Amino acid sequence: MNLQLPKIYPITDTRISGLSHTEQVRRLISGGATFIQLREKQQQPGDWYADALEAAKLCRAAGAHCIVNDRVDIAIAVDAAGVHLGQDDMPVAAARRILGREKIIGLSTHSIEQLEAALREDIDYAAIGPIFATATKSDHEPVIGLEMLQNAAKTAGNVPLVAIGGISEENLLSAIDAGASSAAMIGAIVRNADLIEEKYRQLVERVSQR
Repeated sequence: MNLQLPKIYPITDTRISGLSHTEQVRRLISGGATFIQLREKQQQPGDWYADALEAAKLCRAAGAHCIVNDRVDIAIAVDAAGVHLGQDDMPVAAARRILGREKIIGLSTHSIEQLEAALREDIDYAAIGPIFATATKSDHEPVIGLEMLQNAAKTAGNVPLVAIGGISEENLLSAIDAGASSAAMIGAIVRNADLIEEKYRQLVERVSQR
């Protein structure tokens, strides 16, 4: 799959935003988002499924890609566009066998060595980070910084590379300038629930000047 990622990759979070994934997706789509990841760490499986199901429906209706974080089963159940896996999640090969060729698989990495291993897998994009310190995850991997991001971008070659971890409005351009195809953002977009649509548009405008 020849995947073209948008420069801004919004990720939903119910804890940070205080909104359901469905409502966050509604506002992101209104702001023009076409590629959205649903990230859930707290909801019970039944509630998570119901929320993701409606969010995925909204994405399909709008022609947007809905990516489910971690959970291959939820991604299948709601007919999401794909899944984003972590290092401790289901192996990529197993996920690909289940999801098939038409679904998107992204994989998080935290070092050049992990990235090199990821590139040998059947993935559509890779992510690397945390680039900066992040408050979203209390147990995050060590910060890798912009220099390693530059090296990672060279290593990734033609495979889209997403910068993850601590990306803010202030440091967004430095991540893009370091070679990232896209920047994953959570709090910078959804922290103020009333401004999700506006904030997404502002960030897109910011990177469009590059």
